[in-house]
Amino acid sequence: MLKIDLQKFAVDPSDGLVATGTTLGMSTDGTSFTTIAGLKTVPDIGADPETVDVTDLSDTKKKSVAGIENTQNLALACVYKGTNFADLISKSGDGNQYHWKVTYPDGLVATFQGSFTLKIGNVAVNGAMDFTITVVVSDGPDFTAPSTGTTGQ
Repeated sequence: MLKIDLQKFAVDPSDGLVATGTTLGMSTDGTSFTTIAGLKTVPDIGADPETVDVTDLSDTKKKSVAGIENTQNLALACVYKGTNFADLISKSGDGNQYHWKVTYPDGLVATFQGSFTLKIGNVAVNGAMDFTITVVVSDGPDFTAPSTGTTGQ
């Protein structure tokens, strides 16, 4: 059966994009990524600049300039499917720097590097098991626009 992504045929990209189809990949070398099954949520990805106070005694109001960017840990939630968690256990907390890639439905890609840990979510009656991959970002994130691209209007 031929699968067609109707989202890519949208007439007006300014209407927005549904997140269905977003994937998370992990790699040891940054070239060959393994998709992690069961991705449920992706946090805000990006960095905010630190504020550097440049106020001196002649100023009547505080003055600031943008300093270096401060990237937060990224907590990515996944539905527990057994093997998707088991495949990560031996690498969790090992201190190695892994390459990560989040690919959005239109082809936008966010890449970053970092070590990670795992955490099983709470368990409840009639609730799905989940887990969180928390990445301590050491480099990135970097964004790559979709190759087909959409232009702002």
